[in-house]
Amino acid sequence: MVEENRRRGFGDREYELQDTDVFDENRYFDVFAEYAKGSPNDILARITVVNRGPEAAPLHVLPTLWCRNTWSWGCRHEGCTPKPRIQHRRSGRAACDHPQLPLFQFAADSGPDGGVPEMLYTDNETNAEALFGTANASPFVKDGFHEYVVHGKTGAVNLERFGTKTAVHYTMRLQPGESATLRLRLFSMDEAPRPVFGKSFDAMFAKRVDEADAFYAGFAKPGMSAEERAIQRQGYAGLLWSKQFYHYSVNDWLEGDPEVAAPPDERLQGRNRDWRHLFNRDVISVPDKWEYPWYAAWDLAFHMIPFARVDGQFARDQLILLLREWYMHPNGQLPAYEFNFGDVNPPVHAWACWRVYKLTGRRGQRDRLFLARAFQKLLLNFTWWVNRKDPQGNNLFSGGFLGLDNIGAFDRSKPLPGGGSMEQADGTAWMAFYCSTMLAMALELAEEDPAYDGVASKSFEHFVAITDAMNSLGGTGLWDESDGFYYDQLSIGGSIVPMKVRSLVGLIPLLAVEILQDATLRRLPGFTKRMNWFLEHRRDLAQHIAYFEGRERRPGMHLLAIPSRERLVRVLRYVLDESEFLSPFGIRSLSKAHAEAPFRVAIGGADYSVGYLPGESDSGLFGGNSNWRGPVWLPINFLLLEALEKYHHFYGDSLKVEYPTGSGHAVNLGEVARAIGNRLVDLFRADASGRRPSHGSQACFARDPHWKDLVLFHEYFNGDTGEGLGASHQTGWTALVVKVLEDLKK
Repeated sequence: MVEENRRRGFGDREYELQDTDVFDENRYFDVFAEYAKGSPNDILARITVVNRGPEAAPLHVLPTLWCRNTWSWGCRHEGCTPKPRIQHRRSGRAACDHPQLPLFQFAADSGPDGGVPEMLYTDNETNAEALFGTANASPFVKDGFHEYVVHGKTGAVNLERFGTKTAVHYTMRLQPGESATLRLRLFSMDEAPRPVFGKSFDAMFAKRVDEADAFYAGFAKPGMSAEERAIQRQGYAGLLWSKQFYHYSVNDWLEGDPEVAAPPDERLQGRNRDWRHLFNRDVISVPDKWEYPWYAAWDLAFHMIPFARVDGQFARDQLILLLREWYMHPNGQLPAYEFNFGDVNPPVHAWACWRVYKLTGRRGQRDRLFLARAFQKLLLNFTWWVNRKDPQGNNLFSGGFLGLDNIGAFDRSKPLPGGGSMEQADGTAWMAFYCSTMLAMALELAEEDPAYDGVASKSFEHFVAITDAMNSLGGTGLWDESDGFYYDQLSIGGSIVPMKVRSLVGLIPLLAVEILQDATLRRLPGFTKRMNWFLEHRRDLAQHIAYFEGRERRPGMHLLAIPSRERLVRVLRYVLDESEFLSPFGIRSLSKAHAEAPFRVAIGGADYSVGYLPGESDSGLFGGNSNWRGPVWLPINFLLLEALEKYHHFYGDSLKVEYPTGSGHAVNLGEVARAIGNRLVDLFRADASGRRPSHGSQACFARDPHWKDLVLFHEYFNGDTGEGLGASHQTGWTALVVKVLEDLKK
């Protein structure tokens, strides 16, 4: 696979495991690993292996327990402890003595043949000799079990039977279709079960399985089919499974560990050097444990929306965690991700806090302390954005790539061609989105604490100023009247170059929408008085917001939004056009019109272009491992659905549009949101032949009884076929489809 993918170019599909012949004639073993808790410090494990092939075949299974290696770092870090020890006690038993834990025992039941399995021991130490040609710190290293089992090197394991890593070595030979079940248990001696295995072990597993079934069944909505319930359950299960312990101390990384060779000098000038304060030592929701086993701030914000339903406290705690002083930079910036904490992602953290606040409690029963704590820190982040990303002070913002990787003609996070500067439609709209969210939060908090009145006023006035700049600065702002779309503008040598790429960049302005209720305004006379004064005395700024204007609005409501009704309708003509943004499976990240008419621009003697690519990227821009030039991405689709619902709540049936564009079929915006939501869910629904679009052409997922019920939640999806692309277990933000599915059943 490595060699074949190295040979293939950008125009070729990635060569996946299923493309090889390893699954031919079902010549593989299925391995199911299940865990259950008997008590807080009593973990039961059950491993079931099945020979799916046509012939009998041998198998070695090595369930492994190890101690995380912190002793090799030198005793300077937090939580420094002496080296732990796993010691053999008797057949199938090992004692685990860790300075930070009570005494544990690791137990292994007999194998399929009834015999006692062999237990192997080594140290969880890097094989420096094999990797670097230097002496090993221990004679026993972490790949010792591989050397023992595969190459028969008995000296590779500790025959005195102790270490910091142990494995139970089961061997078996299974007939075609035959299965074997292995049972293991890790428990504190203070909570030692009696007996360890036997009927009580199986009974405990059965009880926990029943509890898990009941847990997930409790989330099912009336009208959900069995197929949809399976999608919902696997989405939530994958989300819970994506929690991971993450430990990164930037200062320790830069300085190096005291008992190993000093790091190269260039590390001190490398990435994250400005984040010495950052100390992460927490369980965090990560995008994909397989391919992205680290947190990303804007991914995590989206994760918490479905998480709010299954574990509201965890969702709130995660959002607060990234705002704490050992995460947030002293200047107010949120850490992006470990590759470069200083990168700039869209400011969606406030939105996630606000949505989780509302999703995890009924009105009058919500966690206002959480909201207040989040709001105070978000003010610091908002100020960072205002001070750092509005270079001209004109309320038009930059921000760099803003999570959309290769969506532009060039890398927006690097110095721009010809030394120009970029006024970004998405960066500016994101800030309006941020303002409207902070306004909603401040108004909620002000109902019990009038100290928030002033911040609500500030958020309102800032929203109005950004909206005015977006629509009118220099004449039309970032709006192109002839096209009826929002575009980035490149300022270079005193000239303005509109970057006429119809992409998500021009749709982000639709997301900045909030509704003010008359009832709320009556309860907050201080805010209302200042707001009315502003609207009266700053008509130059207020002219572009839909507030009191509009006969079509529902009584008692006022709309704050970047686009006017007319501009909203014009942009939606592109969004709902199947030859532009509307795919069979949601909204594309780039208009399909650019397949025949790529955007091209020449700057500084170099040519740049953007064309429609429904699948994988065809360039190395941002590493080439993701693509925002055509595929469907769940997070922006989800935000667009929420925005459409808000517009519908305000306009009701007074605003109808063609869906799809050119069809002559007029529907309201709530119906548009539901229709797009159904297209998103269709990525995962099986058709009459058993094929799910997200699984592409892989026949095994459609026909094989052992594969067909498995749902993968990919990072993004082909804009034409719906095939899943990128990371294949990204039940981080792709788990948003579960919330979409549930909303469709309301």
